[in-house]
Amino acid sequence: MPYVHVELFEGRTVEQKAAIAKEITETISKHAGAPTSGIHVIFNDLPEGMLYQGGEMKKKK
Repeated sequence: MPYVHVELFEGRTVEQKAAIAKEITETISKHAGAPTSGIHVIFNDLPEGMLYQGGEMKKKK
């Protein structure tokens, strides 16, 4: 049962997340041989101010 955690800045629609989850699921199933019913994609929406790279806050674009 693969679990895939995806962290994105908040603001994506349910439709966008569904499309991303579908492609991730298909790719893992194809390359890992896992049944699609056992693949879980979990989204974490990050508000601005929660992600820093090199000590600098990343901003939504």
